[in-house]
Amino acid sequence: MSDIRTCGIVVPTDWVPLPLEPSDDVKAWAKNTAVELCERGRAAGLELDRRTLRRDLRARAEDSRSRDPFYAFALYPDGFDSALALLEVDLIWPDETVPHLTLDWLAETFSADDFGGPTVTRRQLPVGPAVRIRQNLAMSSPPGGNPGVLLETVTYGVLPTGSRAAVMLLGSWSVPGLTEEMEEALDGIASTLTVGF
Repeated sequence: MSDIRTCGIVVPTDWVPLPLEPSDDVKAWAKNTAVELCERGRAAGLELDRRTLRRDLRARAEDSRSRDPFYAFALYPDGFDSALALLEVDLIWPDETVPHLTLDWLAETFSADDFGGPTVTRRQLPVGPAVRIRQNLAMSSPPGGNPGVLLETVTYGVLPTGSRAAVMLLGSWSVPGLTEEMEEALDGIASTLTVGF
């Protein structure tokens, strides 16, 4: 068994990579990326509010940075000044409490039953066996007393062949009516996963 040294996925161009390194200047990144996305939207005949987009980009980046994933992406289709979805990729290593990672452990650990039980299926990805967890979660209500938000998620826990570690892909969205499209997109992205030892 080897340790994973590199990990990669292929995402469509409307998934924007978020800056996660401590040395990254999130404010400058959000400003520059907002300009790029506004230009892309303009080329498609759509006008965006650059200030709203910049604020959303910065908030998404800071939120992901708080969890310290390996990679993070936010979905900004043409014409949208706020992200429709988030995708984070992370690695989990065995330790004293869990010396051997299994698909059953991943399914149990990353499942919740906020809105009914999760749908858990096994998949075979090009890099190895995986468990796919489709579930709905309750986001805590923001200050001000507004009701909480339903967060829909697809999580892949992958055990790459030859590795002791697991790769986790978590896709989430809260915009109603996107379930089928988001599941299809995230399933496609999960199939592009590569690892290097």
